[in-house]
Amino acid sequence: MTITIQHYLVVGVILFVLGAIGAIVRRNILVMFMSIEMMLGASLLTLLAFARSNLLPEGKAMALFVIAVVVAEAAVGLALVVAMFRCMATTSVDGLRRLKG
Repeated sequence: MTITIQHYLVVGVILFVLGAIGAIVRRNILVMFMSIEMMLGASLLTLLAFARSNLLPEGKAMALFVIAVVVAEAAVGLALVVAMFRCMATTSVDGLRRLKG
């Protein structure tokens, strides 16, 4: 059995849907960030699948930009979570409502 672009796209859709469900349902900000990372990984998988099949020749360059965004989002997100935990001693999203003022 050969692996085609449809296989990559199905795996990408499954990962993206699981990430979206995790980001919507969970209340812990760390789990939400991991779900967002999963969604970005799914988009990276689809970009590379299209680049491999030559439907999107610039897909590899776009994948590098996605990786840069993922790294920057992880660094900034983790810094925000650490700052929030130091101030409020919680990582729950419900704790952020107190910051509205």
